[in-house]
Amino acid sequence: MVARIVIAGTASHVGKTTVTLALTSALRAIGLRVATFKCGPDYLDPSYHARASGEPCHNLDGFMMGREAVLATFARGSNAADVAVLEGVMGLFDGSSPTGDEGSTAEIAKWLEASVLLVCEASGMARSIAALAQGFTRFDPQLDVAGLICNRIGSRGHLELLRKATGGVPRILGGFLEEPGLSFPERHLGLHAADRDVLSDEVLAAWGARASEWLDLPGILEIARGAPPLPSVPAPAASTSAARCRIGLAFDHAFHFYYEDNLRRLESLGAELVRFSPVADARLPDVDGLYFGGGYPELFAEGLAANASMRADVAAFAGSGRPIYAECGGLMYLTGAIRTLDGRAHAMAGVLPGEAVMSDRMQALGYVEVETQERSPLGPPGLRFRGHQFRYSELSGVPDETARVYSVRRRRGGDTSREGYRVGNVLASYVHAHWASNPAVARNLVESFAGRRAR
Repeated sequence: MVARIVIAGTASHVGKTTVTLALTSALRAIGLRVATFKCGPDYLDPSYHARASGEPCHNLDGFMMGREAVLATFARGSNAADVAVLEGVMGLFDGSSPTGDEGSTAEIAKWLEASVLLVCEASGMARSIAALAQGFTRFDPQLDVAGLICNRIGSRGHLELLRKATGGVPRILGGFLEEPGLSFPERHLGLHAADRDVLSDEVLAAWGARASEWLDLPGILEIARGAPPLPSVPAPAASTSAARCRIGLAFDHAFHFYYEDNLRRLESLGAELVRFSPVADARLPDVDGLYFGGGYPELFAEGLAANASMRADVAAFAGSGRPIYAECGGLMYLTGAIRTLDGRAHAMAGVLPGEAVMSDRMQALGYVEVETQERSPLGPPGLRFRGHQFRYSELSGVPDETARVYSVRRRRGGDTSREGYRVGNVLASYVHAHWASNPAVARNLVESFAGRRAR
């Protein structure tokens, strides 16, 4: 049984990521091995938690994964840890449904039987903290909201005033002053990935020191260690044979949006993942298939366009009939060009027709359900899986005759569209898929790549 705690928020942008990173750093500083998790479809916050813990951070998503896969991923990710720290998504009860738990932090906390620390924005607040605390504590009797962390407080005196106002129910386990000098830079999809030039070792250590000074670490550990044992669930068996195929994984500043669980599934099925950089590497590695995840190709469009040898290699790879699978930013790279906000068109791989046109307004956001309509590198028609979209671009100039493999239904609203563009053995979509929703998709993808090796 691993000790565990959920860091939730009253809403988005109240400081959950900062609290999770600071707490993880402080716990690690006292010699504990910390496993970190992020609720919801997020690729950026996990990079901060991975830096703080020194281990990969895993996503847990009730809508895309389901209960059994969440429990299995948590068990695998926390197996060697002393304590697990989970950051929530949006507000504690916000998810894919306005009337139920699905896709929310509360759902994950209940599945994992983990107590919740609620982060609130406390600047300018006094007795009203009691109403907020009581509302969140009593809203769902099945959920244990065990304590509050008050962010952006004014002073220690302010924190003590808030403690008096709540009367100790739930406990206030600390708070943080607002410190602009230690903030994390953001851009249009959220935070920057936590590279050392964005999150320095000094800033990371400073937040750990703040947590040691301002949070009740013994009290938090007491709550975390009170979590009961969880039921055992089967995990995907690790591959014990030689690699069945080699998958070229685009991974650099432009492409780094991958669910850790998806990558581990590919490896468990016998795939060797070979990372390469479409920005910096001149040539493709020797592989059987390519996987382009999401990211920020629009921010690195000049560098991608300038790397003509890589673009030519990708085009030749596609022309040879070997499979390529791409999501969101990967889809953008495979088109003829990315047109940035300044109106300039930057040449891309040209594997798919049309171009990706950036907008200053969001073009899609939310959960989706996909059903394949014809055979593709993901397998036969009729496959169903779940995913998420979050993008500021649209495709333009795609001919009507271009195959569209996916029927995509939005979780909110229920409207459907055709997507999942296929040219030869290339499949690209704006959907970020999570294969826990249908493990057959990962198996079929590996089979597609392995089939090319066998020829």
